[in-house]
Formats: sequence, structure tokens, C-alpha cells
Amino acid sequence: MLSKLMFWRQKAPQLNVDASDVVSDADYVDPRDCGLVDLVQSGWFQNESGELFQGFPIGGDDVVLDVGCGAGFATMFAASRGAHVIFSDVVAEKVENLRERVVATPARTAQGLVSDSDPLPLADATATRVAALEMLEHVSDPQKVMRELVRVGKPGALYLLAVPDARSEHMQQGLAPQSYFSAPNHIHVFSREQFARLVEDAGLIIEHRGTYGFFWSMWMLIYWTWAKSTGQDLDSIPHDVVQPPYPQIVNDWAKLWHAIIKMPASDSMKNALDELLPKSQVIVARKPL
Repeated sequence: MLSKLMFWRQKAPQLNVDASDVVSDADYVDPRDCGLVDLVQSGWFQNESGELFQGFPIGGDDVVLDVGCGAGFATMFAASRGAHVIFSDVVAEKVENLRERVVATPARTAQGLVSDSDPLPLADATATRVAALEMLEHVSDPQKVMRELVRVGKPGALYLLAVPDARSEHMQQGLAPQSYFSAPNHIHVFSREQFARLVEDAGLIIEHRGTYGFFWSMWMLIYWTWAKSTGQDLDSIPHDVVQPPYPQIVNDWAKLWHAIIKMPASDSMKNALDELLPKSQVIVARKPL
């Protein structure tokens, strides 16, 4: 099931990748699959405990709101648990595609909304679980959107919030195309202190903070460097670049990282690197009773 939840598998970029520059041997490791293994080790998609992320359990009695749902990996996980799922996105096609996929799940009820979250077309105190993953960096007024997220949560509701980490974002500046840091993409870069303040100022109590995704930080840095070195037209590359065919050098990185995290003693190193240069930062918070 997890492979179906991959939110990177979207429109493929048009890249000038030479056939000889793409790995084809039997030891090939797809970066997306390596990234998924890495995510599970970081606390995501814990099927046995029913946690979308550690400290964020979802059950059949929950009403789960996935704001900025994109390809819907959070919605699909919640739907697989039998929850009532509500998912929203500014792109109508994404909402409709997700609506069609949720039909095949044991979700108790499903509701898709086309919305920019300003405001959310929902009544006060609707959801017991609210997920806003990698979306606050896209909105013009994150404080206002956070207030909306808090408004629609029930007292005691749990919140799962993630944004790109500032360390990775700053390293990509100058390598990534200008469009990567322009609307509708990443128009805000949050330090860890700013992110925590955003959550607390909205009235939530932080229960857990974490970082993850060193693998993807390095993947992106290697990818942008390769693209510049080979004369790619960066302005024509979509925001989501994690699509085949991949250049050999990022395949080599995925193969190396996959071998590293398979080692029994790799946890300490992975955790240290996820703290040092994470792709994303995450907060689990609760709305006061």
C-alpha cells in the first residue's frame, strides 16, 4: 500500500537525459522507493500502530482533514484506517483524482474541497485530526491559514504540520531555478524557531518536533548541480522533479543511501544527518480542550 501513497509520482519533467546516463543494472534502486524506506524509518506510515507519523495516530472514529492534499498520501493513509476523510487543494484536478481513489478504500465518508484555505469552507470544530504537509510555504498569509486550521479542529484535535527546513532551502538557493522560490511554489522559508512560533501563536500546544529527509536534501542538491552542469533549461523543469528518467549520479546516490540505511547500525548516523541537513521539519501539536 505504501508505494501507492507516494506523493512524488506526478507529472514527469522534460529533461535531456542521455540513455547512457541512466542506470539499468539489476542493482538499480528507484530514488522514490529509497525515499519511502527512509520516510518509514523516520516515523512515517506506521501501519502497525496506525500512525501517519509518530505521535499522530488515526482510527476509524476520526475525522481527518488533509489541507493542501496534493496527491493525497495523508488522505489515503487515513482512508485505509476507515476514517472520515476531508481533503482540500487549490487544484481541482488533484481533488477529483483523489476523490476517485478514495472510493476504493474503507473510508467511512469522503469529502473533497477545492479551496485555497482562506477561508476553509468548513464549520468550526469539524476535525479530530488535521494535516497540513508542505503547504504553508506556498500560501500568501501563513498566519491566517493557521488560524483557519485551528478554527476547524475540535477541542483536543491533533495537528500534523510540516514545512521545508530552512537549512535545505538556503542551500538550494542559487542552485534551484528561480521559479522554485516564486509563487505558487516556495514563497516562505521558515526557520525552526519561526515555524514553532507560527504554530504556538495560532493557539496550539506543541507535543513533538522533528526533522527528516537528509536523503532528499542531498538528492535535490545533486540534481540541481547536475542540471546546471549539463545545461538543462531550469526554468522549464517542473517544481516536482522526482520523476524518471533520472541522471546516473542521483541513481548512484539513491543506491548508496539505500545500502547505508539497510545496515543495522545506521540509525544514529541517519538521525544525526536528518537533524543536520533535513529536507523538512515537522510538528505534532494539539488544540487545547
